[in-house]
Amino acid sequence: MAQLNIAVVVGSLRKESFNRQLATALARLAPPDVKFTQLRIDDLPLYNQDDDGQQAASVLRLKGAIQAAHGVLFVTAEYNRSIPGVLKNAIDHASRPYGQSAWAGKPAGVIGASVGAIGTALSQQHLRNVLAYLDMPTLGQPEAFIHAKEGLFDADGNVGEASRKFLQGWVDKYVAWVRQHQA
Repeated sequence: MAQLNIAVVVGSLRKESFNRQLATALARLAPPDVKFTQLRIDDLPLYNQDDDGQQAASVLRLKGAIQAAHGVLFVTAEYNRSIPGVLKNAIDHASRPYGQSAWAGKPAGVIGASVGAIGTALSQQHLRNVLAYLDMPTLGQPEAFIHAKEGLFDADGNVGEASRKFLQGWVDKYVAWVRQHQA
């Protein structure tokens, strides 16, 4: 296979988001033939089923990027013990109208970072439930609930030494998962 394209959906809009930093750092751990592209979700309107017949340009752009990807990596924050509203909004848009989901069949990876000791464990579990409904085969192991603390990233934004081996293993396993589902 030539280049493997992974669409990355970051479930946080904050400029200095730990999850955006994590998504960027994970992309640097990917093999040379794998490209991670962060998708824009901050300009999507709130989902309204009345708009299914005439989806906004930003929604069509999102759906096109997902359809063109070989897999989707979700890097999610945890808000109130669940997935952020902006992420759920993006998921809903790209799954509609009914029967025209851009997500179906795309191999998914789920990871996230938080200042909380359990990382984004509950958010990830809720997201996995949604992805199961969307028919996205989702990497189950290893789970990665990243505690965002001093040293997670180095001065250049790379994964810090203490977490590099684990996160390199996670990226390698996810890339293998996507390749397995391309066969």
